[in-house]
Amino acid sequence: MTERNDVPVNPNAESLLESLETNHEFPCQYTFKAIGRNPESFVQSVVAAVAEELGDSDDPTHTVKGTPNGRHISVTLTPVVESAQHVMRIYKRLQMLDDLVMLM
Repeated sequence: MTERNDVPVNPNAESLLESLETNHEFPCQYTFKAIGRNPESFVQSVVAAVAEELGDSDDPTHTVKGTPNGRHISVTLTPVVESAQHVMRIYKRLQMLDDLVMLM
């Protein structure tokens, strides 16, 4: 079974939700790290995706670091999330980004 843009549905979503609920007291600050190609547009895409999911017109707090060769860039975001489901919705939205290489 797949979702939009052929993103696979995670069969372990329920256990991931349980783990998030067990290990975090919501609302809380949560760290997301996205690594991708095309540094110019990737940062904007990541920040916009998280801001949209947060329902906020301001950019979420984030830092950017490029690789020495310039081929990849990492964006670390630390928004305040309301629930484990909120974390999962942000991950799902980030997974749909075209230039995404890795998501942590």
